[in-house]
Amino acid sequence: MTVLHATFTLERTYPATPSRVFAAWSDPAAKARWFVPDGTHELDFRVGGTESVDAPGPDGTVLSAVSTYHDIVPDRRIVYATTLSGGKVLATVSVTTVELREEGDGTRLVLTEQGTFLDGAERPEWREQGTGDWLDRLGAALT
Repeated sequence: MTVLHATFTLERTYPATPSRVFAAWSDPAAKARWFVPDGTHELDFRVGGTESVDAPGPDGTVLSAVSTYHDIVPDRRIVYATTLSGGKVLATVSVTTVELREEGDGTRLVLTEQGTFLDGAERPEWREQGTGDWLDRLGAALT
């Protein structure tokens, strides 16, 4: 039984206004296109609302992520807490902050995640890689 704590920050610059980046995050249909390439996705984007994703993991086990939104400042900031389970086994609990900053004609997105990783079911480097991958897909969707 192990507990590992880790924090990472990822930054991306997108050629779109903060309102357009925010819309890509807050609109259920738009977010499903870049966030969940394979699996199911439900989004209730409001403070107290939830987001759920069920998708196959690398070994075929269904990964289930459930997030609750705690702070939303349109075009500026999103804060949410997430649990990730593989099958019925809780793997991580995390808090994520997404900041959108106007930069020239575009937006700098700064994502910081603070995670608790349980019993080796997920590793911080896997989460950082996966998060970077979907931030890259967001960038592709915005171009």
